[in-house]
Amino acid sequence: MIIRRIQPADLDEWLRLRLALWPHHNPQELLSEMHEILADQEGQPVFVAERPAGGLGGFLEASSHINTYGCETSPVGYIEGWYVDPDLRLQGVGEQLVDAAEQWAISQGYLEMASDCEIGNQVSFRAHLSLGYEEKERLIHFGKWIGDPPHGIL
Repeated sequence: MIIRRIQPADLDEWLRLRLALWPHHNPQELLSEMHEILADQEGQPVFVAERPAGGLGGFLEASSHINTYGCETSPVGYIEGWYVDPDLRLQGVGEQLVDAAEQWAISQGYLEMASDCEIGNQVSFRAHLSLGYEEKERLIHFGKWIGDPPHGIL
């Protein structure tokens, strides 16, 4: 498996992977974000796992964060999104993607790398732990409509 930086020619496969990770998101919004990310590859690198026969099998989007729960330094490298196709899981592909992001963070002078996952995402939780990440804290976000929601929301 070749781990490399994203290229503009990877757009369709990258979108497929992003939709697999975030299936409830609007594809056009994801595509718009992708163009912004592509324009800032120094600050928001994307690493991909290239399949030997062509296409992509996984991706990791990284960035830096100034304030991150549980971290002692600032800024830190941050895993924004990380996904590996099911047929490639438990083969080291995810670890290779994380390694690439960590090397990028080191090249930026960062001393820590952080990430997050939803409380119910046990696959992501276990993957992070297996790579040496430690749970720092849990946070539950609350919200309540206090006025009429915008048209089309409910």
